[in-house]
Amino acid sequence: MSASPDTAAAAASGAAPPTGRAGEEPRQRLPMLALLALATAVFITSLTETLPAGLLPDMSHDLGVSESATGQTVTVYAIGTALTAIPLTAATAGWRRKRLLLTAVAGFAVANTVTALSSVYGLTMVARFLAGVAAGLAWALLAGYARRMAPVPLQGRAIAVAMAGIPVALSLGVPAGTFLGQALGWRVAFLAMTALTVVLLLWITAAVPDYPGQPRGERPRMLRALGVPGVRPVLFVTLVFVLAHTVLYAYIATFLDGLDMGGQTDLVLLAFGVTSLLSIWITGAQIQHRLRALTVASTLLVAAAAALLAVLSDGGPLVYVAAVLWGLGWGGLPTLLQTAVGDAGGDQADAAQAMLVTLWNVAMAGGGVLGGVLLDATGSGSFPWTVLLLLVPVLAVVTAARRHGFPARRGAM
Repeated sequence: MSASPDTAAAAASGAAPPTGRAGEEPRQRLPMLALLALATAVFITSLTETLPAGLLPDMSHDLGVSESATGQTVTVYAIGTALTAIPLTAATAGWRRKRLLLTAVAGFAVANTVTALSSVYGLTMVARFLAGVAAGLAWALLAGYARRMAPVPLQGRAIAVAMAGIPVALSLGVPAGTFLGQALGWRVAFLAMTALTVVLLLWITAAVPDYPGQPRGERPRMLRALGVPGVRPVLFVTLVFVLAHTVLYAYIATFLDGLDMGGQTDLVLLAFGVTSLLSIWITGAQIQHRLRALTVASTLLVAAAAALLAVLSDGGPLVYVAAVLWGLGWGGLPTLLQTAVGDAGGDQADAAQAMLVTLWNVAMAGGGVLGGVLLDATGSGSFPWTVLLLLVPVLAVVTAARRHGFPARRGAM
């Protein structure tokens, strides 16, 4: 007897087949164990990238370099992703998906172990670059992997589950890693990441289904995507907004040291992360009809946080207020920008998304470099003023892209 279409589709996707009583609508379910493994991979990717932000003073002391030089560990990670994401994704397009995922995750285990054990700045930078390369492979793979594991009506929800690793990394991972690093040493924090990654490798091997790679010869058409109305404004906003954010975030421990709050870095990051989670929830609930308003609000909230930090001469409760405003503005931004570029890109959405990922990491690398230059030239107090300055053209472009890029209503022309 042949399988029903629903059962066949579920089998092809790797998802649990629909079940239900006779006469009832079949109920489709998500393969949660496998999706949570992907969410953990996203968590490790995000945390590996941002963990040095809370550990800069101790890392710089042990590596024998300045804090601005240690901040480049975030920069070189982003450079690794930006330089290799598109070419490596194309080169491995024919690989089995599970083999590629395991390779990327194993790259994090190796890179974090070398980072934890290295006492040589150059070797640490090489390890961070390789971690960025692994991230480029992972980010290009994970959303599509989650989609393939789910029944068609639940694919959007599957991607949301997988991407939940980002806010968890921000709200819990970075503060926990910072606390662990301050209590037991920054090397222990990176070794803990390695241990988690080893567990994840076993989890993926046992629970995540495998799929074939893409047909040979498929490549994103970047120039064609750039010609689509609305894509360029979204990419500009991505580049400049992420640059502004990274200038402050990559050196947040150093900035707080300047306010005599170095011992509260983990708590400030926790306030930022928790409100980022709230921002993601609000964005998910409202994005269908308020993408433009939410993007404007994100810009204004981060600007308000920067303005508050800019006028502070010492630490105190207002720093936490600024962290809350910053988290509310920043948390939903990745979802807003990915949705905006996907809507604007239309048939070229995949190429536009690839460009967004690349520019995002170019901006993170640029933020690390710019922050280091500012730190050496003018001190950490210049960071919030720089954020404010960069957000002026962001707000102008979002406001101007009323018809394409950031329309008042999703799908509006």
